[in-house]
Formats: sequence, structure tokens, C-alpha cells
Amino acid sequence: MTVTAGVVAVQGDVSEHADAIRTAARTHDETATVHEIRTSGTVPDCDLLLMPGGESTTISRLVHSEGIAPEIRAHVEAGKPVLATCAGLIVASTDANDDRVEALDLVDVSVERNAFGRQKDSFEAPLDVTGLDDPFHAVFIRAPVIDSVGDGVEVLASWDDRPVAVRQGPVVGTSFHPELTADSRLHDLAFFPA
Repeated sequence: MTVTAGVVAVQGDVSEHADAIRTAARTHDETATVHEIRTSGTVPDCDLLLMPGGESTTISRLVHSEGIAPEIRAHVEAGKPVLATCAGLIVASTDANDDRVEALDLVDVSVERNAFGRQKDSFEAPLDVTGLDDPFHAVFIRAPVIDSVGDGVEVLASWDDRPVAVRQGPVVGTSFHPELTADSRLHDLAFFPA
């Protein structure tokens, strides 16, 4: 079976996420065709969608100006899975705590940009993630903090007593960059739940 995946490719680690999606699909004896999304018209054909990191204000501006934002919302309303990582999580949130970011309201969380520090404060940590048998080696780069979660949000992982991975409906959001490791289990958890 082949799944059609889309990576919102206005910024971020597009090829790394595409590789992780393909690897996760193979573990389920499936093939993933991955499209890089820069304009409207492709999201409606996707079975799953990924919103990578980058710069949240730029991502927000481009998904709205290119007409991708309403397609992403419709994707989630149809119950199709989304993985939003780092800046992608900020854009997917209900409250980005930044007037320059027009949030998509996909996950009922409030976030604070770069709250774990700047580039020089980047770090790696083993995370216990609900749904994974062994710790996940997470890479935090200019990572946002999830300040608060709504009633319908499940916290999948925390670091330093702060949520860093959440799920609401078909959307999984992470503060960290799961694509920067050889471990595709986070993509698997988001896109191919048991």
C-alpha cells in the first residue's frame, strides 16, 4: 500500500522529515510518496502531513499567503494525521504568544518561542514518550516551551517538568526535532498508530 505524505516545505528540515516518513512507512510494509508543499492544491491529496521547524513567523506568513492554511485545517478536520515539530508546533498551536504568528488552532496549547534558549543552548535528552517502549533521543534547538495544555490535549512527553510532546486528535506536536536522529519512531507514532 502507498500513502501520500506532504511536508510543508516553506522552511525547515524537509528532506530529513521525508526520509523519516518513508522509514516509518516501511516498518508497516507501506510505501510513502512524499510531496514538498510550497503552494496550495497538494494538501487535499495527502493522507498525512508534516509541519517542520524553521522560523515560526515566516512559516505562518507563508502558509497563509500561499493558501495552505485552510487546507491544513481541513486536513485535520477530516481526521488525517499531522506531525508538527518545533516551529511547526508554534504555528499549529492555539496561542503562539507572538502577534506575528497567525496560529492555526490545531492543538489547544500555549507556547513560548525559544524558551529553552537560543542556538547555543541547544541540547539533547532521552525522553520517555507515551507509546514508545524505549526512550527517544530528542534534539532541542531553539525549542519552544509548551506553557499550558487544554483539556483535550494528551501530554506524551515532558522534560524538566514541562510538556515537550503532545497529542490532540490526529495532531502530534513536539518541541524538539525528531528528524535529526536516525530514529523514526516519533513519525511512526504520529502517522501509523497501532
